[in-house]
Amino acid sequence: MPDDEIVTPQNNFFLLGQEDAEKVVLDCYNNHTLHNSWLISGEKGIGKATFAYKFARFLLDPNRSEKTLNTSPDSQSNRLITSNSHPDFKVIERDYIDTDRKKVLKAIKEGEAMSESELQNLRKSAFIRVDDVRTINDFMAKKSSQDGWRVVIVDSIDDMNTAAANALLKILEEPPAKSVIMLISHNVGKLLPTIKSRCSKLVLKPLDENNLICLLRRYRPELEEREIKGIAHIASGSIGKALAYADGNALSMYEGLQKIVFSGTKFKLADLLGWVDEAVASDENFALAQELILKFCSDNIVNSGNVEEMAKVWENAVKSFRLTSSLNLDRKQVLINAVGQLCKIN
Repeated sequence: MPDDEIVTPQNNFFLLGQEDAEKVVLDCYNNHTLHNSWLISGEKGIGKATFAYKFARFLLDPNRSEKTLNTSPDSQSNRLITSNSHPDFKVIERDYIDTDRKKVLKAIKEGEAMSESELQNLRKSAFIRVDDVRTINDFMAKKSSQDGWRVVIVDSIDDMNTAAANALLKILEEPPAKSVIMLISHNVGKLLPTIKSRCSKLVLKPLDENNLICLLRRYRPELEEREIKGIAHIASGSIGKALAYADGNALSMYEGLQKIVFSGTKFKLADLLGWVDEAVASDENFALAQELILKFCSDNIVNSGNVEEMAKVWENAVKSFRLTSSLNLDRKQVLINAVGQLCKIN
């Protein structure tokens, strides 16, 4: 893979830390008990989509093994999946908004490939369209190219509105033979109970720090070992979050937060105000600061001399962060209050 190519589940053949889930589907396949519909859930960034693509490649590869889900990146089937041109494979996700979709169609028509930066800047609609969900029916009605499997990935089902979810439900009620639909969800609690009841469930686990360290070494080899270990610690088992942290200033912000809080009531006001100024410099930084404060609380609640007080600080922070946008609270003051409460109990 070229060094400047962005790694996505579609072109990523390296999955780590989800061996239990791999064994479940492999056993089902070998025992001829493979369910038609799978709900793949778990925290964001832990490899759900990468797992779904790996499972799809396995089903669509005529040279699949009975011992592993691994397949060759150089197989014809996998080249077609990577280029999004396999006749028996379909992905349903949020489409680009109309104006940006026209840009994509124009580039295709003129035979000019869009750069990675141009593709990243394309904006997507808020929901998966019901018309896109209905295309699954036409796809499933066609005979597979080699009398094999037909595979659909929905990434993610959380992005469906009510109409789209109801259209999907009808498809799940009568799935055709030798077809597999994989529904990726980051929050199964919000899904229709009828959809959940029609799926076999796979809950993927957060990655442990050793796996995160291994993946960071692979995808961000330029990082120093100290940075890799620090980022792995604060990423909460998510390689997606770890990579975002590596590309931003998350580690320095977390270390700055630690320095302030561990100083207790003797912290330097200049340090706190500097940290807060950086945290409110952008929406992304503000969201990151909230994550890091809650991460600090969860990391230190057990070691705190006052568990109840630390838990209360965490609860108050969650409430204030939730109200900040809805009530337009002052971001600086919200962060100062949260960090100040942490300093009082350390």
